[in-house]
Amino acid sequence: MKTLLSRISLLAAALPLLSSPSCKDSGGGPAATEIVIGEVAALTGGTATFGQSSHAGTQMAVDEINASGGLLGKKVKLVTEDDQSKQGEAGTVVKKLLSREKAVAILGEVASGKSLEMAPICQKAGIPMISPASTNPKVTEVGDYIFRICFIDPFQGTVMAKFALSRGWKKVAIVTDVKQDYSVGLSDFFKKYYTANGGTIVSEQSYSSGDKDFKAQLTALRGSAPDAIFASGYYNEAGLMAVQAHELGINAPMLGGDGWDSPSLTQVAGKAMEGNFFSNHFAAEDASPVIQDFVKKFTAKHKSAPDAMAALGYDSMMILAAAIKKAGTTEGKAVRDAIASTKDYQGITGKITLDEKRNATKPAVILTIKDGKFVYVETLAP
Repeated sequence: MKTLLSRISLLAAALPLLSSPSCKDSGGGPAATEIVIGEVAALTGGTATFGQSSHAGTQMAVDEINASGGLLGKKVKLVTEDDQSKQGEAGTVVKKLLSREKAVAILGEVASGKSLEMAPICQKAGIPMISPASTNPKVTEVGDYIFRICFIDPFQGTVMAKFALSRGWKKVAIVTDVKQDYSVGLSDFFKKYYTANGGTIVSEQSYSSGDKDFKAQLTALRGSAPDAIFASGYYNEAGLMAVQAHELGINAPMLGGDGWDSPSLTQVAGKAMEGNFFSNHFAAEDASPVIQDFVKKFTAKHKSAPDAMAALGYDSMMILAAAIKKAGTTEGKAVRDAIASTKDYQGITGKITLDEKRNATKPAVILTIKDGKFVYVETLAP
């Protein structure tokens, strides 16, 4: 991952070049010499590993497409904008991609809150947008030009609630990042299924993104003696929380969602994260030939194995490419209709079918942390 991060850092430094005005014959119209695809990703800032990994997968897909002759007889040009993990920035840069770069489709963001900034803009412009990994249900509810290729929080929250109950954990404490739509939604859906099926929420605590000290919340929930702790936020805070829980003598396992999927999780938490569990879209150790071929190619290019965000980035670009080929044009409505018809697409993150709400129906995997690595536990179908 170190090599990948250094390469992406160079990319981030070159963003002014990536964002420079395109030549006159670009975009996707009949006279265009290139098909411009816009991407919004957090290449820097608090959720940078998400954006860096997703971008790496997306770029790999673009390189493969171009090596095979491009789309509709033209090369694909990926123009990437860094939203710096800042609230409000994703909406600003997506406007730039549409008005200045004339992007015919938008890929991104990973974080649900950022996608919710982008979606109304793409919907109004009639430009298809595919989020690789935003799991909050509200994202695609914005309109019929907005898609995702990941599962959504009602499914992910239910999966983790089922997993907790299957382990005999009847009492769970929940810790939620109230500044992230993703975390709030995931906690709500976990709680709904868990309590409806015999579980008891013994404590509910909250914090805000960027917080470093969770001892007050952990001390409060420790008194309720939970069997497990569901921490629905992102990897930065989850890692610190695990360290501080260990320091306070809390031995209950922590559970999370795909927001934990980052090498930074174990870098921050070390041994304190051992034995914890989270849901995800992809397991690099899956023996499927499709997955192992992807892992081999990605590892050869980046000198590190891909995570789920890389696999989702790759799938999002490949699904978009398949839709453009099917449509035979880059015209917005035609591409939108082709994306909406996606059925049984064999992606790296599973066989993907988009439902009437433009959400992907696909399985989730449960991973645990062992010896500092993410290890496959089981697959749970929708």
